[in-house]
This record gives sequence, C-alpha cells and structure tokens, in this order.
Amino acid sequence: MKAMMDPQELARRNNENEAVWRLYQHKRELRRLLETDSSLPESVLDALDWQAAEREGREARAIGFAYPKP
Repeated sequence: MKAMMDPQELARRNNENEAVWRLYQHKRELRRLLETDSSLPESVLDALDWQAAEREGREARAIGFAYPKP
C-alpha cells in the first residue's frame, strides 16, 4: 500500500469530483427551473439528482472480464 498517492491520481480524482458536482448543479437547477410538481421532498429529489450525476460523471471500473460462453 502506498503511503502517499500519486499526484496525477489526486488530480484525476479531483477533476472527476468537480465534473460530478457540476453535473449535479446543472441537473438541480434544471429541475428547479422546470418547477415540476412532485410529492417527493426536496431532499429526495436532490439525492436523485446526485445519483444521476454520479452515474454520468464517474468512470465505471470493471472488476473482471466477461468471456463468451463456448
């Protein structure tokens, strides 16, 4: 395990976090501008916006490989 992280890795993570935050702000602002009537509380709608921003903005990391069946 590394004691200190690589500066490039830190920069990559920071950029990824910034991209997700900007997507979240954009989604939240659009929702508020459209003023959709919803029975859900504002905190739940914000959480849904955050989840959507993370799905779009974060890199999906694969754990394994999928091999075709013979």
